[in-house]
Formats: sequence, C-alpha cells, structure tokens
Amino acid sequence: MQGYNLILVYNPTMEKIVFCQRVKEPYLGLRNLPGGKIEEKEPGLQAAYRELKEETGICPTQIKLHHLMDFTYHMQNCYIEVYVGRLKKEVTLIDEIHPLYWSDLTPDFFDQALFAGEGNIGHIIAQVDFIKDHL
Repeated sequence: MQGYNLILVYNPTMEKIVFCQRVKEPYLGLRNLPGGKIEEKEPGLQAAYRELKEETGICPTQIKLHHLMDFTYHMQNCYIEVYVGRLKKEVTLIDEIHPLYWSDLTPDFFDQALFAGEGNIGHIIAQVDFIKDHL
C-alpha cells in the first residue's frame, strides 16, 4: 500500500498556515497542504520532515512535527499520514514545484472549489483546535 503525507505548518503565533497552489494533477489549481510520497521502508515521520524540506525549505530544526491522524483508502490501495507543527520562528518559504503562500484562518477550508481533499483539509484544521496547546 502506497503512503503519502500532508503537513500542516502553522506560523509561530498559530495565526497562519502554509498552503501550496497545485500546478498539476491531482487537484490542479486547488490549494493544498505541502506533502508527498512516503518511500518504501521509510519511516513516516522521517518522510514528513524530508518532504517538508523539499517542498518548503523548512528544516527539522525549525519545527517539531506531530503525527495527527491517518486516512486509509483501501479501495485505492493507499494511505495518507497527516502531521502538524508550529514553527519556532518566522521563515522564508522556498517553492519546489507548487507556489507557496501563507493563509490566515478565515477561509472556508471545506470549500471544494478552492481546497483539495474533498473537505479533508477543513477536517484536519478543525482537529488541530483540540490539540493547539500541545504544539
């Protein structure tokens, strides 16, 4: 079963989140969280830090990631590990493929015309509200 990850990155004040604008399928043109493919036999947390560095330029020393949840798609033979972290200080984002930007917390993250993941991004962000004090 192929693994993927999504990484929810908050700024130090927990007022903004890093998003990318998809420039290819899946979800062409929609906003998504940074992330990518988990390589065979690669530990999930290690893959999350690797993808975060590749996609945004954020190093493991700048953020502590927490494993928040997983989504398993048995009929599609894949799963997604979701990680969340709060930056220790402000950083400059470095785009890899998809342009990056900071979003405040006011959009409707369940809006499927704007955000990838069939509402999962809204669900993920709502779940962080339960554990914000631990980030």
